[in-house]
Amino acid sequence: MSELKIHTLESFELEDGTILKDVDLAYRTWGTLNAARSNVVVACHSLTGDSNVENWWAPLFGLGRTLDTNKYFIVCVNLLGSCYGSTGPTTIDPDTGSTYSGAFPVTTVRDNVRIQRRLLDEIGIDGVEATIGSSLGGMIALEWALIDPKLRRVIAIATSGRHSAWCIGWSEAQRQAIYADPNWNDGFYSAASPPDGGLAAARMMAMLSYRNPTSFRDRFARDIVPAEDSFSVETYLRYQGKKLIDRFDANSYVRLSQMSNSHDVSRGRGEYEKVLASIEQEVLVVGIDSDVLFPLNEQEELAEHIPNAVLEVVHSSHGHDAFLLEADTLNRKITRWLVGKTIQHPKHVRVHRHAH
Repeated sequence: MSELKIHTLESFELEDGTILKDVDLAYRTWGTLNAARSNVVVACHSLTGDSNVENWWAPLFGLGRTLDTNKYFIVCVNLLGSCYGSTGPTTIDPDTGSTYSGAFPVTTVRDNVRIQRRLLDEIGIDGVEATIGSSLGGMIALEWALIDPKLRRVIAIATSGRHSAWCIGWSEAQRQAIYADPNWNDGFYSAASPPDGGLAAARMMAMLSYRNPTSFRDRFARDIVPAEDSFSVETYLRYQGKKLIDRFDANSYVRLSQMSNSHDVSRGRGEYEKVLASIEQEVLVVGIDSDVLFPLNEQEELAEHIPNAVLEVVHSSHGHDAFLLEADTLNRKITRWLVGKTIQHPKHVRVHRHAH
């Protein structure tokens, strides 16, 4: 496992003008930086993920694979607001001596890209070969293209160019479940009595959006778990809720889901389609045909308007979670693009829909 590194910035100003002091950025690296310092790949994690990409995306690591450590120097930075090492609600506020808790500000996707770019500057990395991410990580990877003109390539998976009303609605419902927990206390809950019930309920809702009716029908049907006198799908969702509360913080869940709402590549930049058309990097867009959270038409939209874009489609019954559950298929599609990539003439988009 790659060692967790912490880099501290004296201060960082967010888009809303808030100045964070003594900002920790937790990150991991794999591989060796070449002499030209040009073989950098920034991997971006999703909502409740962390910087240990080798753990949650293992099928993409290895010789000849997407994240080939013999070829690339891979960096994964934990997002601001998370609870896995970077400054967030569980961090001590240097101005108060107490954890930020509910006072931690809402950061944006752009804040996170800007602070990642600054981290790379401070550790001596100028150019980035590629960014890659899925879901929220895909938003980060795509925003990199507009923040850093030196970036060469983007791989954006199961994501969109702007967070939809559908996604915002799902996130708000999950936040309301957390707010309704009697332990919530506007985010100023005690470590001994966190809003675990609300966080577990939020995760259960999220799991419904990460899959789809077909996958639930095929896996659970109306099966009963006799020992619990409940449907197996109920048992599964409770299990997923319990897993999350054992490893995550409710304030971080709230802030990261709010951060997702800020995602709109055109915000303050002009007309949406024209902003996408201004992206000059080579972009691989990957969609999942059964994704109900980020439906395929959102990836088709990206591929239609980004001049040098290629669309690949993963055929799966697993829905949004296929970016994890179909990682071997995903790896094959990405490596094929990396090997055979060509820059397309503007407005001419190759669309590949290969079965497994």
